[in-house]
Parts: sequence; C-alpha cells; structure tokens
Amino acid sequence: MLAPDLRSEIRWLSSGFLLTLCSGFGQTYFIAIFAGYLKADLAMTDGQFGSLYTVGTLASAALLMWAGKFADKFSIRWLGVGVMAGLALTSLAMASVASAWMLALVLFGLRFFGQGMLTHVAMTAMGRWFNRKRGRAVSIAALGFPAGEAVLPLIAVTAIGLVGWRLMWVAAAVALVAVPVPVLIALLRRERTPTAGPAAPGDCGEDPVRRDWTRGEVLKSRLFYALMPGVLAQPFIATGIFFNQVTIVEMKGWELAWFAAGFPVLAGVSVLSALAAGWMVDRFGARRLLPSFLVPLGVAILILTYVTSPYVLPVFMALVGLTLGSSATIQGALWAELYGTRHLGAIRAFATAGMVFSTALSPGLIGILMDAGVALEAQFLAMAAYCFIAALWMGSLMPRLNRLAAA
Repeated sequence: MLAPDLRSEIRWLSSGFLLTLCSGFGQTYFIAIFAGYLKADLAMTDGQFGSLYTVGTLASAALLMWAGKFADKFSIRWLGVGVMAGLALTSLAMASVASAWMLALVLFGLRFFGQGMLTHVAMTAMGRWFNRKRGRAVSIAALGFPAGEAVLPLIAVTAIGLVGWRLMWVAAAVALVAVPVPVLIALLRRERTPTAGPAAPGDCGEDPVRRDWTRGEVLKSRLFYALMPGVLAQPFIATGIFFNQVTIVEMKGWELAWFAAGFPVLAGVSVLSALAAGWMVDRFGARRLLPSFLVPLGVAILILTYVTSPYVLPVFMALVGLTLGSSATIQGALWAELYGTRHLGAIRAFATAGMVFSTALSPGLIGILMDAGVALEAQFLAMAAYCFIAALWMGSLMPRLNRLAAA
C-alpha cells in the first residue's frame, strides 16, 4: 500500500519502476544465464567470454559518461522509449549472434541500454521530479531491480526450455516493444513538476537560492571523488560474488540449486530495505546513511567465508539484500541532495558509469587473482575488510557532506 501522500504520484512512480525492471535484460544475473549456450555455440573458453563481457561493459560505461547528459535535455518519456527501443534491437541481435566480434557488440548494447541508461534515466527522473518525497520515490522505483531478479531468470529458463535460447531473445525484443514502450508513453503523458520544500534536514531542495552544480564543477570537486570508494564498493563486490557463484558452491561442497534458492530471500529483503531506506532518506537525508549501508555486506561476506553449512545461505542473502536495497535508494537520492537537480543527468552519468565500470572490473580482477594463486577465501576477507574501512571513511566525510548539502 502506498502512503496517502504518494497515491497521486502513482503514474510517475510506476514509470520509474518499469524502467528499472526492464534494465534487468542488461544485468549480469540475466546475461549469465546464457553464458553456457554462447560459449558452446561460438566455441569460446571461459576466459574469452569473460574478456568480451568486460570489454563490452567498459565500453558501455565510457559511452554513458557522454550519453547520460541526454537526461537533462530530453523528456524522460521519449528518452526512456528510445532507450527501450535500443535494448529491444540489441536483444534481437543477440538472437542471431554468430561470432565473437558480434557478441562483443551485443554485450556492449545490452549493458549500455539495459544496466546503464535505463537505470540512469529512472533514477535521474526520480531525483528531479521529487523533492520532499525523493527518498520514498527512489525506493519505490528501485523495487524494479529485485522484481527483475525474482521473475526474469525464471521466465528466461522456462522460455529456453520451450523455444530455445535464441528465440527467447526474440521474444524479449517483442515483449519490450509491445508492453513497456506503450505503457511508458501512457504513464508519462506529462512530466511531473517537483514539489517544493526540503527533501530532508539540510537539503534546500527547490529553494531558489540553492546552488545547482554543473558537471564541470562536480568533476573538479575532491569530495565527489572521495565518495567513490564507498559508493562503488557494493556493485564491485556483489558482482564479483554472484559472477563466481559456481566456484563458491564447488569450493563449499554445496548444491548450486540451494544457492539459487536464496535469491528470493535476497529480493524480498532488498524490497524491505529499499522502502525503509526511502523513509529514512526523507527524514534524515541520504548522506547520513552512507556510513552504515556497507556494514551488512561486510558481515555477509565474513559468514560466507567462515561458515561451511549451506543453511547459512538465507542469512547471507538477507544481509546482502539489506545493502543492495538501501544502496539503490541512497545513491538514487544522494546526488540531487548534494549537487541540485538542474544538471542531475550529466552528474549522475559519471556516477552511474563508475558503477558500470566497477561491475566490469570485478569478474576479471577476481579471476586474475585466482589464476595467480590468491584463494577466493582470501579475496573475500579483503572485501569484508574493505566494507568496514569504507564505512568508517564515509563517516569521516560527514561534516563536509553536511556543509555541501546546506550550501
């Protein structure tokens, strides 16, 4: 049930949810389902496929830094439709992929249109459209991420069993054009006008004296870069863990099906965490949650490292879900809170590109370290330690963040 003050906003909140849900077609958890089929059909090794995935993701991050500014120049309605159309065309291309170079282009398109631009457009829209309710708006839009994790893999596996993996991508392309595109057009018949008043204590919101930073000014700010070690930790670590889930279960002597069964727990806790974080963002400000959101992930990694029983997996997934859900909400509101909304698309583009870059770097770096003899357990301990150190670092930045939000 939506809060009474959000019920009138259902069309705009639904559009954000729809965009993040459709981003799932370009997310790692969905593309990884087809890794075995692609490697078999194209006679590729694990290393070759991983390298193409990394290159495609890095290229998408680079383009996103330029293309992200379109969210400031075009209506969310037509930009969202254009990005979905691009994702549909790329999905259609995946159905006919026949060589490594073509796969590299397809992976680039899926990562750029799906993981990159759809996420960017959705969160930019929520940050710009909402002010007093920004935290809750972002949290509701972010529910599309766990919803996709919960339903898209199951749909894909079922479709593969019925029509094969290539026709599954044809069906995905048709579905994107037939359902989300017309729904988005209908939902966004008009753009929303932001509400007045502060989003949280210390955030001046739509106050006319509030400074709206340009992208150039933000990129010259040391504080922006100081935030990156914290905000990029979650996508790097989570991608690294889930990309290597087969290695993890082999190392632990677990069943892969048992690991997969934990994803509904992850999705459910992510939903609750996102909604709770949305309420706290509106009450306290996104910046004040930065020192705490990585702590559950650090604890989860320690549990995964030291506990051998497979029955600990629901606890691990729940703790990861706490971080994933709150992270999406916090970062969706943070940049508007700190730097204003006039140039939000251009500013968020760099943060989103950094996120995409971190997800590209993680699988390759972990694999290289494993090839060099660094045990996965040792890497997990380093990740856990990093979570706690990053949390302390974010806490040390709080006085500067408070001054910036009040400027």
